[in-house]
Amino acid sequence: MVREAFPRPFIIVSDPRKAYDLFVINPVATMLQYRLYGGDPLPPNLEGFVKAGANIGSVIGQFGFGYCADYFGRKAVYGKELMLIIFATIGSICDPTGVLSPSGALIWLGVWRIILGIGIGGDYPMSASVATDRANLRRRGTLLAYIFANQGWGSLVGSLATIIILLCYKSSMETDGHTSRVDGVWRILVGLSLIPAFGTLYQRLTLPESTRFTESQKRVRDEESIEELKKKANADPGVSEKDTATSVKPVADGTQTPSDQQSEKDAADARAKDLAHAKATHFKEFFAYFSEWRHARILMGTCMCWFLLDIAFYGINLNQNVVLQQIGFDGNNGSPWNRLFKIGIGNLIVTALGFVPGYYVSILTIEKLGRKWIQIQGFLFAALFLAILASKFHSLSTPAFIVCFAFLQFFFNFGANTTTYCYPAEVFPTRFRASAHGMSAAAGKAGAIISALVFNSLSKDIGTPAVLWIFFGCCVAGAGFTLLLPEVRDRDPDVIYQEELRERERLQGRH
Repeated sequence: MVREAFPRPFIIVSDPRKAYDLFVINPVATMLQYRLYGGDPLPPNLEGFVKAGANIGSVIGQFGFGYCADYFGRKAVYGKELMLIIFATIGSICDPTGVLSPSGALIWLGVWRIILGIGIGGDYPMSASVATDRANLRRRGTLLAYIFANQGWGSLVGSLATIIILLCYKSSMETDGHTSRVDGVWRILVGLSLIPAFGTLYQRLTLPESTRFTESQKRVRDEESIEELKKKANADPGVSEKDTATSVKPVADGTQTPSDQQSEKDAADARAKDLAHAKATHFKEFFAYFSEWRHARILMGTCMCWFLLDIAFYGINLNQNVVLQQIGFDGNNGSPWNRLFKIGIGNLIVTALGFVPGYYVSILTIEKLGRKWIQIQGFLFAALFLAILASKFHSLSTPAFIVCFAFLQFFFNFGANTTTYCYPAEVFPTRFRASAHGMSAAAGKAGAIISALVFNSLSKDIGTPAVLWIFFGCCVAGAGFTLLLPEVRDRDPDVIYQEELRERERLQGRH
């Protein structure tokens, strides 16, 4: 008997590093203005490249690691994405700013951010699949929402770390006037993410394969096996599960009889055949599954909702300088240190007001309200507050702007930013879960790339209020595409998939 306790994988997948790595580029880009350009703005094209780099890499990682996790298994792949993140982080902080030209230093950082993004992108389908494979059906949404909520803590830690590191450098930068010391600030800030990465690497590399994934590689089940699958879906993950690899019981003296040894060998051979068959037919079954409109419609829904969300969400959060300017924390006067510190305080305010509260309301309500309801209301309320900000952008008082922006962030996170992560992990069967989650997440990052590359130039061409109206339209459209999705509360996609396969075999047997 094997005990598959959830706490170990849950702790491993719930670190806040992803959001830290993604959003730390905001203060880093501001610091590089002083290190490379004497305080002048970064060239718009290079700034967009550096900010979009991690998201560009994420698309590659989400597709690649998602497919590999379904084809080779979670155990064979999990941890490799974290090794890539560690490698890219070290490459980023080794940026030779004193040797290369300012443009060359930014290109160096942007390239390593792309490599970093491949690892971050791989972490999305890997962590979601590892957690869902082991989750109790009744608590699955809560656990996934909690894992994703650590993004809020990642953003908060990033803001706090910026302030603390700047305080450590105050005497050097402010009193002695060594503004170039900001080069050390941003390197420490980026390098801090190595701590949780090294802390969870060994556990990820040694995590055993889940029983659910192993079972998903078997062929069509009979009625009795499907009933057993339903029982396992509702069982506590900490309860012992029957594992075919250890189903042969040793005799009292610790030895096995020849018949036991033969039974164990037969079981191992059967598992090897199932795995070989699953790999040989994976492409065929994947395309057969999504060639049916009922499944393709759901994949289109998860992809489009995530795509539309990230256009608005990353458009706001990768370009917070616009928000900070409106609330008076854009650091447009004073010494370089004072400017950077004021921006750090502003980022902390923005993060604390909406990021963390919204995530935790989702955790508390997701099993009661359901994913679909939370996603629709989140999109619609976000659209409402975007409309207020767009229509009153130049006339809102600072307190009113802060309140509207806080509610906008709250409903992003008590809404689609959480549920778009949960949906593809819960709605698709284990056999295709990581691939589908990777495709959905990649669609989201495509939206983030668009925002990162065009927000600044578009704001200059048509004005920030007009861009906010575009984000408003994305949120309304996201609510519409959510209607393509089923409610997944208490829904086991593996049971549904097995029943569909049995029905298909019955229909084929009649012809």
